[in-house]
Amino acid sequence: MKNNSKSGLKNGGIMRLDRFFSSVGQLTRSECGVAVKKGRITVNGEIVKTASVKILPCKDEVTLDGETVVWQEYYYLMLNKPSGYISSTENSENTVMKLLPEKYSRAGCFPCGRLDIDTVGLLLITNDGDTAHRLLSPKKHALKSYRFRCSVPIGSDEIYALENGIDLGDFVTLPAKTEMITPTEGIISVTEGKFHQIKRMLFAVGSKIEFLERISFGGLELDEKLDRGEWRELTDDEISVLKEA
Repeated sequence: MKNNSKSGLKNGGIMRLDRFFSSVGQLTRSECGVAVKKGRITVNGEIVKTASVKILPCKDEVTLDGETVVWQEYYYLMLNKPSGYISSTENSENTVMKLLPEKYSRAGCFPCGRLDIDTVGLLLITNDGDTAHRLLSPKKHALKSYRFRCSVPIGSDEIYALENGIDLGDFVTLPAKTEMITPTEGIISVTEGKFHQIKRMLFAVGSKIEFLERISFGGLELDEKLDRGEWRELTDDEISVLKEA
């Protein structure tokens, strides 16, 4: 797994030591209490006596077993989701969170939006609820692009329909930019993210999705160096792109 970039760091206000460790995903609150009793934690060079001690995460130096624990309020990760995993935080063996170190779950990270179990590619994982909400809000029209392969060739009539909106019964899709690479392979970009939307759109024009990969989301591009199931934290520039989107 790859994890070689920085995430956005935020200045934290005063907080309890056990909440600090829980927030960074290092220890649960109860584990922090046990570690304190064993003398494993120091704050500014002094061994602490209680897990309820108040600290300033952005200023105080905290160590666990002699190693500095860096304060980080928000995490932003890019996962190249493989097929067979669900975009959920539920406690099951095939949730995407099982592909990440446990500290991210402890820090409250979750998938930003969903990809179907057989859809692969870019999935944003974060614990920044405000940014996730903005990216997923229908009013924001965050652009999402997918590489696809379908069973029946797509021609000019089908492209016209996709790019001008299709009545799917329960709603009419917004225009979707569609670029065909071969008669059965292409890239489609949408600003919506409704249940099975791309599959339903292709079915409505007489074809069927055989492969679907998200390659961009809210201006964030899938890192082609990541193999399926690999992940990394976003760079500061990538985080800025998401926040601007």
